Amino acid sequence: MSKTELEGFRNKIRAELDRTVDFWVKHSHDQEYGGFFTCLGKDGTPYDDLKYVWLQGRQVWMYCRLYRTVDRFRTLEILQAAKAGGEFLLSHAWAPPVAGSRKCAFCVTRLGEAVKVQRSVFSECFYVLAMDELARVTGESQYQSEAVRVMDQIVHWVRVDPSGLGRPEMPGAVPLNAMAVPMMLLCLVDQLEEGRGELAEKYSELGQWCVQQILQHVQRDGTAILENVSKDGKELSGCQGRHQNPGHALEAGWFLLQYAVRHGDEGLKRTAIEKFMILPFHTGWDQQQGGLFYFLDVDGHCPTQLEWSMKLWWPHCEALIAFLMGYTETSDPRLLERFSQVYSYTFTHFPDSEHGEWFGYLNREGKVELDFKGGPFKGFFHVPRCLYMCERLLDGLLGKPQAS
Repeated sequence: MSKTELEGFRNKIRAELDRTVDFWVKHSHDQEYGGFFTCLGKDGTPYDDLKYVWLQGRQVWMYCRLYRTVDRFRTLEILQAAKAGGEFLLSHAWAPPVAGSRKCAFCVTRLGEAVKVQRSVFSECFYVLAMDELARVTGESQYQSEAVRVMDQIVHWVRVDPSGLGRPEMPGAVPLNAMAVPMMLLCLVDQLEEGRGELAEKYSELGQWCVQQILQHVQRDGTAILENVSKDGKELSGCQGRHQNPGHALEAGWFLLQYAVRHGDEGLKRTAIEKFMILPFHTGWDQQQGGLFYFLDVDGHCPTQLEWSMKLWWPHCEALIAFLMGYTETSDPRLLERFSQVYSYTFTHFPDSEHGEWFGYLNREGKVELDFKGGPFKGFFHVPRCLYMCERLLDGLLGKPQAS
């Protein structure tokens, strides 16, 4: 592929990142009560004022990362919004304790009163990301201390005692290793370790554990990535065991690749690319209509999730990062070809040329099914993270200074 083609990718991605940031800066800031509106319609108009805590955390993290690493986003407006979002989280993210245990809310009212709590660790995970990145841009130690405090609580829930999550144990429920959990913890390890030797040492064993837990999902003699396996790494029976999520596998692929590069592990590097990028793309790509299926059944049964055949924004974001990162590390032309294939589908289907940002939910044929830009699960995260990372990777391939 020519330098001109890479330049074309880079220029389009850079422009799209600028439009995406502009959309959220214009429409999502709650100047009265703090935090961010995350339920935004097609044109950016809020259609609900509930605030989803994991999306608040994601937006704080993304603003801080852009402010810290990209010159053109080092503005007072972005910094002030990130700090206001962080303070909203500190004041309102934590729901009242139940049975002695306290968790982050899943969503709160506009004023910050808890509405709902989920029995998982993901709101807390994005709270950690927000606090740590906010500490880096402000230099204020309280944020970093809070990130470590909550990180240690998450690790306790995952590895020692899950009772604090509030999930009752049922006699028929099989304990499982869901790939999303070690994936997310590996992401947090990567975040907390950056430039901090003491924390890198503290979480070194946890990082290794996360990698081994993710590798358990390579099943059927290396021919499939399964989303759920037993605690000892065996395939589960039924729909739960056959469940595949191509987007998660691709995201795990670039998480593993980052870890492998940082630790000089060539074997893990090969596994990340072959098993968590090339394999799930081969099985997950819709050969008839294009795009990545949301869910699949490894045995070819119809998945029970009603949205299984839809094309969602975030798996395509993860695929773009994975293949471009893979190519950057290996110069394997297969990976650049896959990046180009996903790029072509993504940029002809998801971006909204009229109002900015991306549609998130397409039907199998690639037509917009749901036209809102933000909701309980889509906020200022997957799109800008993808564009930001791809711009930086392309800058590296083109020999340019990092995004400015």
